[in-house]
Amino acid sequence: MQMNADYTSFVAVGDSFTEGMSDLLPDGTYRGWADLLAARLAARTPGFRYANLAVRGKLIGQIVAEQTGPAAAMRADVVTLVGGLNDTLRPRCDMGRVKGLLDEAAERLAPSCRRLVLMRSPGRNGPVMDRFRPRMEELFAHVDTVAARHGALVVDLYGSGALGDPRLWDADRLHLTAEGHRRVAEAVWQTLGLPAREDWRAPLPPAAVPGWTARRAGDLRFARRHLGPWIGRRLTGRSSGDDLPPKRPELLPYEPPPGS
Repeated sequence: MQMNADYTSFVAVGDSFTEGMSDLLPDGTYRGWADLLAARLAARTPGFRYANLAVRGKLIGQIVAEQTGPAAAMRADVVTLVGGLNDTLRPRCDMGRVKGLLDEAAERLAPSCRRLVLMRSPGRNGPVMDRFRPRMEELFAHVDTVAARHGALVVDLYGSGALGDPRLWDADRLHLTAEGHRRVAEAVWQTLGLPAREDWRAPLPPAAVPGWTARRAGDLRFARRHLGPWIGRRLTGRSSGDDLPPKRPELLPYEPPPGS
């Protein structure tokens, strides 16, 4: 792929991962890898435009219904599509339907942009995520198939051992920290053919392993503050993104937010 490519616009499509949770800014909003990538692309190209249609909690069917049409209409140079992982975390998941919808999303978006970028999302190492890994890996295998079918690029975040390190994940064990998002932005940057600034796959320095008591206390805090409410939303059919608008619904010139 051509290095030093110029991109004039970027639209991000997806769920909480693309919205930027849990890369929290001082004003209480989320930044995330897509904002970081937009900032870097904007620094190269005057008048660079950016939209982020992602909303936390969205399933792939909602992404297709609510985001792909507006994204395709924007005719951006770069479109990133990340979705389906929330579906795999549901107790009941029709993987055939999920894979079909992912293909439908790519079919809508690929003709509308210069570069469609798909991702094999990162997964945190740990017993909770291990339960869902077979579904995740089935989804990621299909991501490769969809990319080949539509000429899309794939960022293999799941294949990076570093991004599975629990230290790059927030206390909810579902969303990356600021450092994790920074690494994802670098990974997408490189996949777009732009010159590497660092090795985003580099492992973190060794750290002391917490004792059994500290680990159990952490597990209890996680269950009380995050896992319990998450299960409650699943049982009642609610989502963390209900009634929330996209973070950046229009393709407008990018200006970094205060405190970013």
